[in-house]
Amino acid sequence: MNLVDWDLAVNVGSRVAGPGPDVSPDEAAAVVLELREGAARSTPLVREFTGLHTEGGTAPVLVVDRRGWVRANADGFATILGPIVDKLAERKGQPSAFAEAVGSRVTGAEVGLLLGFLGSKVLGQFDPFYSPHGRLLLVAPNIVHVEREIHADPADFRLWVCLHEETHRVQFTANPWLGDHLLAQMHAVADSIEPSALLDGLRRGAEAIRGGNGSVLDLVSSPEQKEILDRVTGVMSLLEGHADVVMDGVGPTVIPSVEQIRRKFNQRRQGLGSLDKLLRRLLGLDAKMAQYRDGAAFVRHVVDKVGMDDFNAVWSGPETLPSKAEIGDPDAWVARVL
Repeated sequence: MNLVDWDLAVNVGSRVAGPGPDVSPDEAAAVVLELREGAARSTPLVREFTGLHTEGGTAPVLVVDRRGWVRANADGFATILGPIVDKLAERKGQPSAFAEAVGSRVTGAEVGLLLGFLGSKVLGQFDPFYSPHGRLLLVAPNIVHVEREIHADPADFRLWVCLHEETHRVQFTANPWLGDHLLAQMHAVADSIEPSALLDGLRRGAEAIRGGNGSVLDLVSSPEQKEILDRVTGVMSLLEGHADVVMDGVGPTVIPSVEQIRRKFNQRRQGLGSLDKLLRRLLGLDAKMAQYRDGAAFVRHVVDKVGMDDFNAVWSGPETLPSKAEIGDPDAWVARVL
């Protein structure tokens, strides 16, 4: 059963995202090479700072364009939504071929709008759901666009992005259980949502892009769903905050203009246009910004109190991950785990 026409979603998303800034073939090749080298250079820097050890080449590093990012995330969505598709098929049986085709194309177009908006913004992403060990995606056009917009030194900015994203790659590859745990939580969220509510949520997000109202997050409403989402929020806050701490800890030693980059990047976040701000709120991206801030505060507090070696107990297994409440109360995590 096809809930979403993923090929249509990719085509729509790619058109919405657009190609990105104009670059010459030689410049494009140089950007790709520099990002690959930046990722490779970041691995030992992250390892030394964090104490997390992973073998080189465990998960591939891919420098992609916007369409490549949209395709990768369509594949990730398909993996996460697998259980809900199965549940819908069991409940309603197989629809007619015509009804299935029409429904999947409508939903594919809606998902494509969401992916297209995000695909023009994301600088990099670790995809933990790609078999067998995940993959790191660096979105070259978006990196070039932002470095030009904030007038950053290109070499410094590219390494700065690589440090953040490589930290995510190390988090997952040094702790192989982490990807399975996160996927299980995402499956639990998807499986707890009624199929019709999920489709409505996707459509509300697409309507927001066209200037309407609504929130994708409205579809998470039951106590069970909120409990699962709180667990996911705790994990994501840890991962994003930890990566920000690594960037700020390692950056000054290898990136001469890191302070200017951080200041300009934060100013850029605050100076978004009204449409961007609306969409980020409706799509939950404001919550992601809070995850960076709250997660970084959690990591810094615990590391300052017990040191990096003891902090790394957080990676022992699902039971040692901080809850959403513990992200805001790191001493409670220390008392529970250490």
